[in-house]
Amino acid sequence: MSEKLDRLSQSLADKFGDRLRSTVVACDEVTVVVSASDYLSVARTLRDDPEFRFEQLVDLTGLDYSGFAGEATEFRFAVSAHLLSVSNNLRLRLRAFAEDDSFPILDSLCELWPSANWFEREAFDLFGVMFVGHPDLRRILTDYGFVGYPFRKDFPISGYVEMRYDQDLGRVIYQPVTIEPRENTPRIVRDENYGNVGHG
Repeated sequence: MSEKLDRLSQSLADKFGDRLRSTVVACDEVTVVVSASDYLSVARTLRDDPEFRFEQLVDLTGLDYSGFAGEATEFRFAVSAHLLSVSNNLRLRLRAFAEDDSFPILDSLCELWPSANWFEREAFDLFGVMFVGHPDLRRILTDYGFVGYPFRKDFPISGYVEMRYDQDLGRVIYQPVTIEPRENTPRIVRDENYGNVGHG
């Protein structure tokens, strides 16, 4: 671990103590995990405290840990916010798990970083994570009548419904999917001697 990351990890531990569920340093990046109840307050401190000054939210994404082969997680859905401190030349990943798998819900970060607006809409649209306090939480990539959340690991490859224009009705209609299920196994085409080391 570099001295800079070591200092950041220690500062985070000193400032937040037990509110940090875990701190991981990997690939030259620090990731902290907090509970859903601490998510907004920790984010506010990370933005406002002069020791951290994470002025910019670079990205925010939903995560589905269903069937995750790595670390054991207590909850299925999480949100990961990628923060940048231009002043201190630091990056940090802030992660929080939604504590209800059937209705994942977290606080919105829009009041702290307006750039969270569309990122949170995307996490809602694709993962079904709800954000309390979001000013305009609605679908952003799928159609308004879309059923389900496409990035959930239990979402079928072909979806639930399809839409088409009906000439008789003069409008778009939704109907059950008519595509036959199929295996999406890629066909591998290689030369006969692929990977063989030449003899000389």
